[in-house]
Amino acid sequence: MIADISFSQLQIGDSAEMSKTISETDIYNFAGISGDFNPLHLDHEFAANSPFKKRIAHGMLTASFISTVIGTSLPGKNTIYLEQNLKFKSPVFIGDTIKARVEIIELVSEKNIARLKTQVFNQEGTVVVDGEAKVMKK
Repeated sequence: MIADISFSQLQIGDSAEMSKTISETDIYNFAGISGDFNPLHLDHEFAANSPFKKRIAHGMLTASFISTVIGTSLPGKNTIYLEQNLKFKSPVFIGDTIKARVEIIELVSEKNIARLKTQVFNQEGTVVVDGEAKVMKK
Protein backbone atom coordinates (compact mmCIF):
# COMPACT_ATOMS: atom_id res chain seq x y z
CA MET A 1 0.00 0.00 0.00
CA ILE A 2 1.27 3.48 -0.84
CA ALA A 3 1.55 5.87 2.10
CA ASP A 4 -0.66 8.95 1.78
CA ILE A 5 1.05 11.39 4.16
CA SER A 6 0.37 15.13 3.91
CA PHE A 7 3.34 17.52 3.85
CA SER A 8 2.29 19.00 7.18
CA GLN A 9 2.68 15.55 8.81
CA LEU A 10 6.34 15.24 7.78
CA GLN A 11 9.06 15.86 10.34
CA ILE A 12 12.83 16.09 10.21
CA GLY A 13 14.18 12.70 11.22
CA ASP A 14 11.27 10.71 9.75
CA SER A 15 12.61 7.71 7.85
CA ALA A 16 11.47 4.70 5.86
CA GLU A 17 13.18 1.74 4.23
CA MET A 18 12.65 -1.36 2.13
CA SER A 19 14.73 -4.45 1.46
CA LYS A 20 15.25 -6.60 -1.61
CA THR A 21 17.46 -9.52 -2.49
CA ILE A 22 19.05 -8.92 -5.89
CA SER A 23 18.52 -11.81 -8.29
CA GLU A 24 20.00 -12.70 -11.64
CA THR A 25 16.55 -12.06 -13.12
CA ASP A 26 16.58 -8.52 -11.69
CA ILE A 27 19.88 -7.84 -13.46
CA TYR A 28 18.72 -9.25 -16.81
CA ASN A 29 15.41 -7.38 -16.59
CA PHE A 30 17.17 -4.10 -15.75
CA ALA A 31 19.59 -4.61 -18.66
CA GLY A 32 16.65 -5.13 -21.00
CA ILE A 33 14.77 -2.08 -19.76
CA SER A 34 17.78 0.26 -19.57
CA GLY A 35 19.77 -1.06 -22.53
CA ASP A 36 22.86 -1.35 -20.29
CA PHE A 37 24.41 -4.63 -21.42
CA ASN A 38 27.83 -3.99 -19.84
CA PRO A 39 29.48 -7.42 -19.51
CA LEU A 40 30.33 -6.64 -15.86
CA HIS A 41 26.64 -7.29 -15.21
CA LEU A 42 25.91 -10.13 -17.64
CA ASP A 43 29.05 -12.13 -18.54
CA HIS A 44 30.48 -14.50 -15.89
CA GLU A 45 33.85 -14.92 -17.64
CA PHE A 46 34.34 -11.21 -18.28
CA ALA A 47 33.42 -10.32 -14.68
CA ALA A 48 35.78 -13.01 -13.31
CA ASN A 49 38.67 -11.03 -14.82
CA SER A 50 37.45 -7.72 -13.40
CA PRO A 51 38.46 -6.15 -10.08
CA PHE A 52 35.14 -7.46 -8.66
CA LYS A 53 35.89 -11.12 -9.62
CA LYS A 54 32.19 -11.77 -10.27
CA ARG A 55 29.16 -10.13 -11.84
CA ILE A 56 27.80 -6.99 -10.19
CA ALA A 57 24.37 -5.38 -10.21
CA HIS A 58 23.91 -2.16 -12.14
CA GLY A 59 24.50 0.82 -9.87
CA MET A 60 21.31 2.45 -11.09
CA LEU A 61 19.33 -0.74 -10.37
CA THR A 62 20.53 -0.58 -6.79
CA ALA A 63 19.82 3.16 -6.56
CA SER A 64 16.34 2.75 -8.06
CA PHE A 65 15.10 1.31 -4.77
CA ILE A 66 15.55 4.77 -3.25
CA SER A 67 12.80 5.88 -5.63
CA THR A 68 10.65 2.99 -4.42
CA VAL A 69 10.88 4.22 -0.83
CA ILE A 70 10.25 7.85 -1.81
CA GLY A 71 7.25 7.06 -3.99
CA THR A 72 5.57 4.48 -1.80
CA SER A 73 6.56 5.20 1.81
CA LEU A 74 8.20 8.53 2.57
CA PRO A 75 7.00 11.04 1.57
CA GLY A 76 4.81 8.61 -0.43
CA LYS A 77 1.88 9.30 -2.73
CA ASN A 78 2.09 12.48 -4.88
CA THR A 79 5.83 12.98 -4.36
CA ILE A 80 7.77 14.43 -7.28
CA TYR A 81 11.54 13.97 -7.65
CA LEU A 82 13.37 17.26 -8.19
CA GLU A 83 17.01 16.23 -7.65
CA GLN A 84 19.11 13.22 -6.69
CA ASN A 85 22.85 12.88 -6.25
CA LEU A 86 24.49 9.50 -5.79
CA LYS A 87 27.87 8.11 -4.81
CA PHE A 88 28.42 4.45 -5.57
CA LYS A 89 30.58 3.23 -2.69
CA SER A 90 30.67 -0.55 -3.01
CA PRO A 91 29.50 -3.21 -5.49
CA VAL A 92 26.29 -5.19 -5.13
CA PHE A 93 26.38 -8.84 -6.17
CA ILE A 94 23.72 -11.35 -7.14
CA GLY A 95 22.25 -12.71 -3.91
CA ASP A 96 22.99 -9.60 -1.85
CA THR A 97 20.09 -8.27 0.18
CA ILE A 98 20.05 -4.51 -0.01
CA LYS A 99 18.14 -2.05 2.14
CA ALA A 100 17.21 1.36 0.73
CA ARG A 101 16.69 4.00 3.41
CA VAL A 102 15.37 7.57 3.16
CA GLU A 103 15.46 10.14 5.97
CA ILE A 104 14.07 13.66 6.00
CA ILE A 105 16.86 16.13 6.79
CA GLU A 106 15.22 19.43 5.80
CA LEU A 107 11.70 20.72 5.17
CA VAL A 108 10.87 23.89 3.23
CA SER A 109 7.23 24.32 4.21
CA GLU A 110 6.37 27.28 1.99
CA LYS A 111 7.31 25.21 -1.11
CA ASN A 112 6.34 21.71 0.13
CA ILE A 113 9.91 20.60 -0.52
CA ALA A 114 11.84 18.03 1.49
CA ARG A 115 15.56 17.28 1.36
CA LEU A 116 16.30 13.63 2.02
CA LYS A 117 19.34 11.62 2.99
CA THR A 118 19.25 8.58 0.68
CA GLN A 119 21.31 5.46 1.29
CA VAL A 120 21.43 1.83 0.28
CA PHE A 121 23.13 -0.76 2.48
CA ASN A 122 24.06 -4.39 1.83
CA GLN A 123 23.31 -7.26 4.22
CA GLU A 124 26.54 -6.52 6.12
CA GLY A 125 25.48 -2.93 6.79
CA THR A 126 27.98 -1.47 4.32
CA VAL A 127 26.80 1.66 2.52
CA VAL A 128 26.76 0.78 -1.18
CA VAL A 129 25.02 3.96 -2.40
CA ASP A 130 25.05 7.30 -0.60
CA GLY A 131 23.34 10.49 -1.60
CA GLU A 132 20.72 13.17 -1.14
CA ALA A 133 17.44 13.93 -2.88
CA LYS A 134 15.15 16.90 -3.11
CA VAL A 135 11.47 16.15 -3.58
CA MET A 136 8.21 18.07 -3.71
CA LYS A 137 5.06 16.76 -2.08
CA LYS A 138 1.86 17.70 -3.93
